[in-house]
Amino acid sequence: MPEPTPEGMPRRDFLGVSLAAAAAVTVIDPASADAARPSGPPVGRGGHYVPQRAPLRPVPFQKLPPGAIEPRGWLAQQLDLQVNGLCGRYDEISDFLVYDTNGWVDPAQGAWEELPYWLRGFGDLGYVTGNTGVLTRTERWMEGILATQAADGWFGPERLRTSLENGPDFWPGMPLLAAFRSWYEYSGDERVVPFMTKYLRFQNTQPPEVFNRSWGAFRWGDNIDSAYWLYNRTGELWLLDLVTKMHNGSADYVDGIPTWHNVNLAQGFREPLQYWLLSGDAKHREATYRNYATVMGLYGQFPGGGFAGDENSRPGFGDPRQGFETCGIVELMHSCELLTRFTGDIAWTDRCEELAFNSLPASYDPQQQVMHYITCANSVQLDDQPKHGQFQNPFAMGSYKYGVHQYRCCPHNYGMGWPYYVQELWLATTDNGLAASMYAASKVTATVGDGQTVSVVQDTDYPFSDTITLTVQPERPVRFPLYLRRPGWAAGASVKVNGEHVRTTGDWMKVERTWHHGDRVELTLPMRATTRVWDDNHDSVSVDRGPLTYSLQIDERYEQIGGTEEWPELSVYPESPWNYGLVAGASFDVVRRNAGDNPFTHDGVPLALTTQAQRIAQWETDAEDVVGLLQPSPAQSAAPVETVTLIPMGAARLRITSFPQVSPQGQEWAYRTRITASHVNDGDSLEAPDSGRTPESSADTSTPRFTWWDRRGTTEWIEYDLRSVRELSSVSAYWFDDTGAGECRVPQSWRVLWLDGETWRPVESTSPYEVERDRLNHTTFTPVRTQHVRVEAVLRPTYSGGLLQLLLT
Repeated sequence: MPEPTPEGMPRRDFLGVSLAAAAAVTVIDPASADAARPSGPPVGRGGHYVPQRAPLRPVPFQKLPPGAIEPRGWLAQQLDLQVNGLCGRYDEISDFLVYDTNGWVDPAQGAWEELPYWLRGFGDLGYVTGNTGVLTRTERWMEGILATQAADGWFGPERLRTSLENGPDFWPGMPLLAAFRSWYEYSGDERVVPFMTKYLRFQNTQPPEVFNRSWGAFRWGDNIDSAYWLYNRTGELWLLDLVTKMHNGSADYVDGIPTWHNVNLAQGFREPLQYWLLSGDAKHREATYRNYATVMGLYGQFPGGGFAGDENSRPGFGDPRQGFETCGIVELMHSCELLTRFTGDIAWTDRCEELAFNSLPASYDPQQQVMHYITCANSVQLDDQPKHGQFQNPFAMGSYKYGVHQYRCCPHNYGMGWPYYVQELWLATTDNGLAASMYAASKVTATVGDGQTVSVVQDTDYPFSDTITLTVQPERPVRFPLYLRRPGWAAGASVKVNGEHVRTTGDWMKVERTWHHGDRVELTLPMRATTRVWDDNHDSVSVDRGPLTYSLQIDERYEQIGGTEEWPELSVYPESPWNYGLVAGASFDVVRRNAGDNPFTHDGVPLALTTQAQRIAQWETDAEDVVGLLQPSPAQSAAPVETVTLIPMGAARLRITSFPQVSPQGQEWAYRTRITASHVNDGDSLEAPDSGRTPESSADTSTPRFTWWDRRGTTEWIEYDLRSVRELSSVSAYWFDDTGAGECRVPQSWRVLWLDGETWRPVESTSPYEVERDRLNHTTFTPVRTQHVRVEAVLRPTYSGGLLQLLLT
């Protein structure tokens, strides 16, 4: 059931079912975060910025204030698109962002997460770009929200005080606290610390049960981060008591996965490690690593850095045609950024880059005017139709829209992706140095060494180039350590200082010296094309070069389906073949191109790969134009070998990124059954009856289902197009029946029909058509030869019905 917002509107049509894990995964034991890696930044309480106060555990990095890092190159271009596009102008479009009627500045009005989501990214967009229009509007919102604080510390909409079981809903305040922290670090506004102190004191007065309600229960990691931020500035110990209260009230990420909602997971999986900074108990740190391994092991078996979460992650839905919600992309990036700072583990930074380069850019159109809800590794058509065999949610999620009410959370929330990324390019270290954590053309200005200010200019086309040049610009000669992250894929990385090779070791390559104005560091991160084999997704392969994953270049046709000239709603259709498998063992050639302004477009991408491939005729879209499910590799193909072009995944809105392998020794792919029906519930799957999964009962909610809901008492049908003529003599139906929970029942009666030419005929000499719960109901009949079969069901009066499995033999 949709969870209502304070306005009584569905946040999105959220199917809030926590699903059981389908299989065990191997858990990788994390390296101890207590031990500094060779030549890596030490954990400690020194440094020129805000360290962790005892008893919080020391960490290796400190975040620089917003504005300390100036983006350049392609990253500045993406931010410019954002300023002039959806995020930067969303207050012109979204009725949730109207200042005069917004509950965050007028507590008598209603409001929920939309303004907090948007302002968190919008403000930081202003801080990293310096755009005066964005900064002016940010300040207006900050002033308005600060003025709403009540005597007891509460701020914002009054109705949120009692909206959850007569208690407060703390969730939407969490992203606003992050917005206030950035505002304080940028502006120095002295009102922020007492404002947050007063609000968190109010939280600390609440009874324990308040902390285990609704969305906030799954997302306390955000609030814990704010409590630590405030404690590190004030030293007030009651804040640590509040952290413990939040942890104890949190959904239990320590002993397992408490939710399969993708955004909850993207935010919440890190909460135990955040609490470990206070508790010191290794089980809390290890739980975060285990959570990540579990989620990615089950649902992240394709490239792009995300996992299959088209609202919830669901057993049986892990093919690369599934997708990751845009909110999930930016929230998982943020989690990885935090975990890098807390642990120094470069694996988190590598994952953040993978999401940023390969998933985030395709979540919006090339002009960043519109976006979609779900981004997939394999996607060959982005239209405005619900997908009953692919996605969980009942609404269309693929076309590009400004989506105020259709996509709602994502267009308000996506804006923090690039601004946060800018702020994590460089980190301060506890030994008075600087660390290049992620790479992009930029300029950082920070305090180092004995307290001097230094600027470092980073010139690079990374991730499209393997060379990064750093020019150090101190006020006067100063000694400090400079750390350079060695990505996990970068075997053979090398460092030169002023043209001389420097020997470095470890994940963070340390260069410590007295730096003079104009000193140059050249970092080379050799990139070569490699393939990843996804064992748990039919041995499909993806192609990587450095941090970029590559997709088949599919000619794209954009069609305006709504909106306005300024804010066009767009569908994207393929204009070239897409059903290729890569020839097993083929090599890859790098092709340099004349780069355009935007590297995340077909025309602007500066490099591509070519390789050998063959078309697989049986790989088709389904009845709703969704790319077909992968089948085991290697596959056979009778098609000629062709040279195909692969482009960076982030530049491909339509894309095949998880490829079948093709080999003469492979097996022949089967044509997939095409399924249609007289009606299907928007939240159900047309393909469920043919999924191959056997349910445990007629009320099994862990397996895909097909229903005719909310048709009741009518005669309905489901049809199989078998793709070729077959002889059939039996049909077995496992009926869906949720007695005690819903309004679907086994049907009153049913029958089987076959298509004879253009005429539907009932099969003859049938055994009884049974309608029993909790088992397959078999019927046999005189054999027929046909390609098309229907099961027709008469639904019980006042009830609907459906199927979990339908077998034809």
